[in-house]
Amino acid sequence: MLKGQGSILNPTVMAALVAACVAMLAWPVNDWLNRRRDRALRTERVSDVQRALLAEIRAHVVALEGQRLDASERVALLDSLHDQNRIPFVPAQANDRIFSAIIEDVHILPADVIDPVVTYYRQLSIMAALAEAMHKQANTDHARAVAMFGDYLELSEAALESGQEALRLLMTSVFFGEDALRQMLDEEKAAVLAARQAELSRLASSLPAELEELRARLNTRFSDRSGL
Repeated sequence: MLKGQGSILNPTVMAALVAACVAMLAWPVNDWLNRRRDRALRTERVSDVQRALLAEIRAHVVALEGQRLDASERVALLDSLHDQNRIPFVPAQANDRIFSAIIEDVHILPADVIDPVVTYYRQLSIMAALAEAMHKQANTDHARAVAMFGDYLELSEAALESGQEALRLLMTSVFFGEDALRQMLDEEKAAVLAARQAELSRLASSLPAELEELRARLNTRFSDRSGL
């Protein structure tokens, strides 16, 4: 009876039970493997995007560093443009092709990297718009166009600084990992906070003496006027 067709010990029933158990156990294992594969693919994609942006930003930052002018050189250049009645040609920039191609994936970057990267490329966009407006203005108001070129030089300096910051964070994230990036930023914030607290403590400690000195000056001034 135990080995009858309806018995649980029937080979067909046992095979079905074993298959059901294997399927039940395989589902969470397969799910775990799929999620592990997805995480690996996402990590690889994040690394690829960061490395591509790193290469693009680094190339332009190097170019900006080579074109950098100090304050006196900028003044001399703008004066020369005024005197010669000309405006330098600023070619259309092509330093955001990679960013434009991956802009839909920018959200996968580490949170601490997104803002500096977007800020840098935003600077490039503003520079391109200003250069276009400057060339149009040159035909009608040369003095205004020269002033706009001065603004363009200042924007170039800002783009250089934001690009250097983006490079610093990208390099830390790519070569040392997101945890190292977070630790570095936390340490920098802690150092800034400590410096501010030290400055506040210094001001607090010197304030009574400064108030006493001010009181003494006021008393002296009042005494001098009383003797008139």
